[in-house]
Amino acid sequence: MGRDGRGVRAVSDTSIEITFMYRGVRCRERITLKPSPTNLKKAEQHKAAIEHAISIGGFDYSVTFPGSPRAAKFAPEANRETVAGFLTRWLDGKKRHVSSSTFDGYRKLVELRLVPALGEHMVVELKRKDVRDWLSTLEVSNKTLSNIQSCLRSALNDAAEEELIEVNPLAGWTYSCKEAPAKEDDVDPFSPEEQQAVLAALNGQARNMMHVRAMDGLAHERTRCAGLGGYRLAA
Repeated sequence: MGRDGRGVRAVSDTSIEITFMYRGVRCRERITLKPSPTNLKKAEQHKAAIEHAISIGGFDYSVTFPGSPRAAKFAPEANRETVAGFLTRWLDGKKRHVSSSTFDGYRKLVELRLVPALGEHMVVELKRKDVRDWLSTLEVSNKTLSNIQSCLRSALNDAAEEELIEVNPLAGWTYSCKEAPAKEDDVDPFSPEEQQAVLAALNGQARNMMHVRAMDGLAHERTRCAGLGGYRLAA
């Protein structure tokens, strides 16, 4: 029950192998069908449909045989473009349409951030999770995170317009980290002139105490320093 001469043959109790030529390569793929006479006929028809699609330039290996190792080999060049390659090409295109300062900002983000981290990914395989996992490792401000994502989002929008990808994985999404609240600095030391004015208004023990405090750099609040030790400035 082989039908070898027609490029269709039974290879197991549950599968049929078809053989066809594509781009000068003899390809063999298995179909999960019990090799009955009826199914062998179906396999022949399937093979004929593949060969017709090849003849008119409409055959997509990855669609017909998505699980085949050959799918990547025969994928269109665009589908195998890396993030590094695409971003380099994208930068070249942007140079003619944006200001020099904007281009320089893009260039730095692409060359120093995006390509080193994501450059080896295929454009079609880049996921939001890939970006999020990388961004979560950066010790930078949310402003820097926003700038990085803005650049990558713009590039991926163009990739979608070129139909390299179906959907921009960053569309409608922004990653940010929880920043610790900024510490308030309430230290407002006296200037040398202010120190002299305070000392001039004091006398005795109060003046001596303030002089020591000033020398040690421990005076913190203008309205309170003159009251150290219970003393107050003279009216």
